[in-house]
Amino acid sequence: MDRAFLLTFLRDLAANNHKTWMDAHRSDYHQARSIYTDFVQGLLHRTQRFEPELTGLTPSDVMFRINKNDRFQQSSEPYKRHMGAGLKVGGRHSAWAGYFVAVEPGGETYVGAGRWMPEPAQLVRIRQEIHYSPDTFHALRQDAGLLHEFPAGLDTSQSLRTAPKGYDRSDPDIEWLRLKSFFVWRAFSDQEVVRTDFPDRIVTAWQAAQPWVHFLNEAMTEN
Repeated sequence: MDRAFLLTFLRDLAANNHKTWMDAHRSDYHQARSIYTDFVQGLLHRTQRFEPELTGLTPSDVMFRINKNDRFQQSSEPYKRHMGAGLKVGGRHSAWAGYFVAVEPGGETYVGAGRWMPEPAQLVRIRQEIHYSPDTFHALRQDAGLLHEFPAGLDTSQSLRTAPKGYDRSDPDIEWLRLKSFFVWRAFSDQEVVRTDFPDRIVTAWQAAQPWVHFLNEAMTEN
């Protein structure tokens, strides 16, 4: 599996991010896409062993398109600078928590788990679960296995400036109740991406995050 070729293609794409270049290098794109598809297939097969609810999903169900979605486009570049996948029940666009990997040159490759920017109703349920079961929440986010794989812990970059509706600013867990995302992630260097043990490291990280993912999905489930 030539992940070095994948990184080279994405690096060249970042330097020539326009349709004319992509059209001229379409065969390289298909080769890079094929490499990434095989990579995701291997990860999906191994993840389905400990997450049977993902059984039946294929790489096409979990891989994101390289074309940018106009609704979320933040620049004039028509293509993403990475290839990514979201392994979760229902596929990449489902509303559930799951497991993520995106390969991007320059040390921007990341592996993550959880729910990024849940929908309002889901956000309400997650906050309720944190409020009702703070001991469980803190035990999960501070779990030694999780922090070994994701040393930065829970990402706190997406947060309200004040207390969410229905909660007091003096609540002892207000720091966590203000969050708008519930996600852990870590970056990998290009040198790590091309190593033969890179898939092993991803699966190990996802396994460590499994209790966290299950907590979120149970919280978001409407009773």
